[in-house]
Amino acid sequence: MSFVPAVLLGIATRNRAELLSKSLRSALSQTMTKMEIMVIDDGSIDATPSLQSQFPSVLWQRRESRLGYMTARNEMMARSGLDYFVSLDDDAWFLAGDEVETAVKFLEANPKVAVVAFDILVSRQPEVQPRTAPLKVGVFAGCGHVIRIKAAHEVGFYENTPGDYGGEEKDLCLRLMDAGYSIVRLPGVHVWHDKTPLAREIEFQHQSVVCNDLAIALRRSPTTYLPLFLAIRISRRLMFSWKSRQMKSCFRGLALFMKSFGAIWSSRKPVKAETMKAYTRLSRKPISHS
Repeated sequence: MSFVPAVLLGIATRNRAELLSKSLRSALSQTMTKMEIMVIDDGSIDATPSLQSQFPSVLWQRRESRLGYMTARNEMMARSGLDYFVSLDDDAWFLAGDEVETAVKFLEANPKVAVVAFDILVSRQPEVQPRTAPLKVGVFAGCGHVIRIKAAHEVGFYENTPGDYGGEEKDLCLRLMDAGYSIVRLPGVHVWHDKTPLAREIEFQHQSVVCNDLAIALRRSPTTYLPLFLAIRISRRLMFSWKSRQMKSCFRGLALFMKSFGAIWSSRKPVKAETMKAYTRLSRKPISHS
């Protein structure tokens, strides 16, 4: 009897009941065997709890207060007996039905690959692409990917960040690459990301992304390059915020970073210079087909 890896598909959700049901239907239609599906409801106040009766085969866990999607992902990955964790956003869904099986087969055949990134489609880039050769990349999109649990255990899952949103994938990828693993995207193996504005606090998220981006630079940059990398990240964040008219939230993010500087510094574990160079080079490749 051939080995069948244990897979958990996990969705962290908050206040997106209608979209969550679509995500769950697409997950339940996957061809992957020995796959459990789990939802962590992060304190929803909409109709999300009522979905439990509609999807009885899904494992449900409810939090009465919001703790964030990163803690939910860590909790799901830490479950015993898992080989792979499939992360799917509550506003994302599969299109073909065999995406998880395709990704897991690739991971089984390539033990030094830590993460398979799905090819993400969004409204501005909606065209389904043909499946082509796997592509080594620097980072994956949080809305749809598969993580090798053994590799995640080695580097410690997602690390706490000062902001509640953004950058966690970059930080994890840097640590995985520093440990000798690769990140691979499967072109044409798609996840649709609706990227709904529902339950999405744009100003708060921008503030958090600014802070976390600088926190990652401080935590992971090799010492020789740290001043340069911080200066580059700050200037890029300021320019982007100016163009997108989000200077107020940018300054709030900078203030949160400065307030958290001591705690971030105390947890500083820089990656090797070669890792940072490889990450920078590979990250120029898009995480979707476009």
